[in-house]
Amino acid sequence: MGRCRRSSYNRSPMTASVATPATPRLLIDQLTKRYGARAALDGVSVRLEPGCFAALLGPNGAGKSTLFQVLTGLFAADAGDVQVDGHSLRRNAVAALRHIGVVFQAMSLDLDLSVARNLRFHADLHGMPRALAAQRISDDCASAGLGADLQRPVRELSGGNRRKVELVRALLHRPGLLLMDEPTVGLDPKSRRDLRQRLHDDVRQRGSSVLWATHLVEEAEAADRVLVLHKGKLLADGTPASVAATLGGGTLEEAFIRATA
Repeated sequence: MGRCRRSSYNRSPMTASVATPATPRLLIDQLTKRYGARAALDGVSVRLEPGCFAALLGPNGAGKSTLFQVLTGLFAADAGDVQVDGHSLRRNAVAALRHIGVVFQAMSLDLDLSVARNLRFHADLHGMPRALAAQRISDDCASAGLGADLQRPVRELSGGNRRKVELVRALLHRPGLLLMDEPTVGLDPKSRRDLRQRLHDDVRQRGSSVLWATHLVEEAEAADRVLVLHKGKLLADGTPASVAATLGGGTLEEAFIRATA
């Protein structure tokens, strides 16, 4: 298993997740999930250290969505375990899920509620004090360019701004691990760039880790680390350049297409 090089970052007194250098943000150990005779995940193992932006690269049907459904507690694995900031998803799901923030591929905001009410609902689910939640909502929306939109219904926002709200929501409780399930689908180039940059900033400043699922090689090339998943198996794990070499050389795109054809 490859690892991201540990990066320097600033801890904030408002940081909820406090993984130590010895504790990975995410540890997946021999994870298996079957649908009948077919293994959607077949003994997958991954370790993400604090301060890592990792791209999970795979074609449609590779098992990316199944992996995210297991990591978020929607499905139970048939074998193996997942730990988030040292908490076992199998033995203590509530503690593990508390350290995860998620942006799903399909938009999951209430269109009829305002931006602020969507975010307050999330804060309440995580038991955040109202004063702290209000401050973070104000500060984080201002940083995302949404300060003037707090009282607007979500349905009035553009697709790019809806994604920004979802990212603010995912970060609101300051999780150690961010799961991004093909989050740039339908976004324009600037919105895609801004979304990636905001996550890179969080990784650098808080030492969070990101697992970004995509089938777009250009997105994977911008990551610290690339995990190539195909037919439920992890084919390669390392830097973009090392993954390309592992899969037969050439560019990452050429190697990826060759390995998953």
